[in-house]
Amino acid sequence: MQKIAPCLWFDGDAEEAARFYTSVFSDSRIATTLHYADAGPGPKGDVLAITFEIEGQEFMALNGGPQYPFTPAISLFVHCRSQEEIDSYWAKLCDGGTPWQCGWLQDRFGVSWQIAPDALMTMLRDPDSAKASRVMQAMMKMVKLDLAELERAYRGE
Repeated sequence: MQKIAPCLWFDGDAEEAARFYTSVFSDSRIATTLHYADAGPGPKGDVLAITFEIEGQEFMALNGGPQYPFTPAISLFVHCRSQEEIDSYWAKLCDGGTPWQCGWLQDRFGVSWQIAPDALMTMLRDPDSAKASRVMQAMMKMVKLDLAELERAYRGE
């Protein structure tokens, strides 16, 4: 068990969300499901919380109600090694959701995701500020990130 695990607050669709997320990522599973009992506050038998794992990271999805919707202030960052990974996660997580700029999207449950190649951080950290600046400028024009285009900007092509 991890010391710290994110808890995502849903309005009644925590189980559906957990099942969706575990279908998107191959190394994932539903771990436990907690149902409301006689004490409530939800109807007895309904899902109160569900824990799941994605790529070894534990999450809890809680059916907390409509009081706290998701915002982009918290997002889940997906490290990608290739354009194929970017394309796959983007298509699955954006299904029923909303694409945003710079590799960000909001899924159909309102959770914000950043789908980005690991190479992006390496390029942006380059001590040659001209290279990093070109990459940043290229990224700012993108919705889904294009690794080949970022690499061309990095090389100055």
